[in-house]
Amino acid sequence: ALFPAGGAAAILLRYLRDQNRPHSAQDAFGNLQREHGLGKTAVVKALEQLAQQGKIREKAYGKQKIYFPDQDQFPTVSDSELKALDNEISELSSKVQTLQQSCRHMESELKDLNGSMTTPEMIKEIEELKKDCASYTEKLERIKSAANHVTPEEKEKVYNEKKLYCKEWRRRKRMATELLDAILEGYPKSKKQFF
Repeated sequence: ALFPAGGAAAILLRYLRDQNRPHSAQDAFGNLQREHGLGKTAVVKALEQLAQQGKIREKAYGKQKIYFPDQDQFPTVSDSELKALDNEISELSSKVQTLQQSCRHMESELKDLNGSMTTPEMIKEIEELKKDCASYTEKLERIKSAANHVTPEEKEKVYNEKKLYCKEWRRRKRMATELLDAILEGYPKSKKQFF
């Protein structure tokens, strides 16, 4: 939307007085463009016009111009008032810091809660685990009631016998191999024919 120069000037004058701090044309444009739809050219012209009329002050820093309200229109502030404002700023800064810390803590808590299960999901998971538990209990009972149990002693005996037989088999195989190798050294035909 395009504003007449007077409309843009009124908006800028009100804005600069409310803010009461220096602004470049770019700052003013950036801060007012979204809310009021002012174009950059209209902002620059309106600021220059207000400065010429003496409604605001203009200061040049190199190629850039800074605009701010005339400070004579504001009441002077005593040292005690400035000190009180500084104390208020300090208190508010402390409150902001405390609130930010609390906010970070809450965000962390929210992240943990979002990562954990909801109550309905938890109930469903418990039901699934109960079913699994019942299934395993039933399986365990079947195993316990089976008639063909192998006792730990019988199991140990079988393992020991297996170990003994394997050891004996390896010993006999080695003896047979040594014997066959000795015969084959003087045997005129092939190993296959000998076997």
